[in-house]
Amino acid sequence: MAMVVVTVIAALASTMVWQQWRSVQGESAERARSQAHWVLMGALDWGRLILREDARGSQIDHLGEPWAVPLQEARLSTFLADGREDLEDNPALQAFVSGVVTDAQSRFNLRNLVVNGEVSAPAVRTLQRLCEAAGLPASVPARILDGVRRSWLPIEGEGRAGAPSVLLSPERLSDLAWWGVGTREVEQLRPWLIILPAATPLNINTASAEMMAVAIDGIDMAIAQRIVQTRNNSPFKTPEQVVALLPPAENANRSAGLSVQSNFFELEGRLRLGTRVFEERLLVERRQLDVVVLHRERPVAEGR
Repeated sequence: MAMVVVTVIAALASTMVWQQWRSVQGESAERARSQAHWVLMGALDWGRLILREDARGSQIDHLGEPWAVPLQEARLSTFLADGREDLEDNPALQAFVSGVVTDAQSRFNLRNLVVNGEVSAPAVRTLQRLCEAAGLPASVPARILDGVRRSWLPIEGEGRAGAPSVLLSPERLSDLAWWGVGTREVEQLRPWLIILPAATPLNINTASAEMMAVAIDGIDMAIAQRIVQTRNNSPFKTPEQVVALLPPAENANRSAGLSVQSNFFELEGRLRLGTRVFEERLLVERRQLDVVVLHRERPVAEGR
């Protein structure tokens, strides 16, 4: 009987210790998550400040500006300790921060598919070339166009029996799942595609050669590379400077979809704390000297 009582007490004590350990681990994880969130918010607010200051002294946006320089992974203590050795041992500062600001208008804006309440044929061709360059099948642009028609365009016979259903309107690329685009396909589209609140021109000072080759009618990679080399020497000050480098075309207003200035940017921050990695992504709009956050999301990476 004594052995049975001792066994029961030991089992109960082990259960209590295990529950206490789980509680401590949960609190530690929540504290680390909260700390990482606030540190990332501080880093991303720093990026917003850089964008705000850039608007004060420049009327064009290009890759030679301070906002376009990525922050390589650096120990947090190098920003806060200011050389004080007594802070180097602080566990809260043993974290590594990195980040990057990218021009959202250096990619194709899905909102450009709708012009004056109708689907734009040139934009559709751009989307098809873009999906082909991203290595996606022809069914992907077809699904996206179907979603555009059922989300952003009025549907004839809406509300009647047999009429096509209205789909939710996506605000970010991950929302394309509502249109039947898979997660892997979304990640393949991310370097090429963006969803902004309104139609926007393509910034020729920040777009890649691959992006220009699919977004500008009548040019190939050779011409796109020549445009990049020209802007590396001196950023374009007007879209007409780029049009002068393009081959002749029937469309006289080829600069309509091009720009040298951007209002939308994407800020990505990454914090590594031990074996844990925290990431945050913001889409912001620069309205003169005010940088407004439109939405934020936390990327979900495999194995984290």
